[in-house]
Amino acid sequence: MPTTKSPAKSAAARGSQPMLHRKGEQIQEYGTVRQLPVGLSHDARMYSCERLNQCLADSQILYSLYKKHHWLMRGPTFYQLHLLLDKHAGEQLELIDAIAERVQTLGGVAIGDPRHVAEITVIPRPPDGVEEVPAMISRLLEAHEAILVAAHDAAKRADEMGDDGTNDLLVSDVIRTGELQAWFLAEHLVDTPLVES
Repeated sequence: MPTTKSPAKSAAARGSQPMLHRKGEQIQEYGTVRQLPVGLSHDARMYSCERLNQCLADSQILYSLYKKHHWLMRGPTFYQLHLLLDKHAGEQLELIDAIAERVQTLGGVAIGDPRHVAEITVIPRPPDGVEEVPAMISRLLEAHEAILVAAHDAAKRADEMGDDGTNDLLVSDVIRTGELQAWFLAEHLVDTPLVES
């Protein structure tokens, strides 16, 4: 005798199935801000989101450079630099999340697609192969400097526009972390003998 499912059981079975292959329209375009009750003007939020998204894109590239050089490290300082670059990458990853969340807090759309990031970053693309260690470190330092120069400028302007949260994020997190990481890297390029003869 064939069994028939009750309508309630059929609905329950359908409700447990994932709804795959869904497509939808964008509900907010990149480069726009929603009105949120954060006490800042539309212009201040637009400016901060634009500058933060640039910092976010460049920081994502810096993170990727750190991981690339961490994996491809060579030579007598392999162990120390392998660990240092991984530590710095982890710190950059935390910054990336904080920057993206600030963009969202301001009502913007955080840049997240790596293809979009590659289109707007100011950080030059490295060769696909392995560079010498001093070149790897120099490349990281140049990326840090590009981010730091832009962050100093953006922090000053955010302060002038009354966006204390963005100013604080840029100064306390992006700039201070970047400066410290740049110092640690730069010291690896000092040409001093390990022992005096």
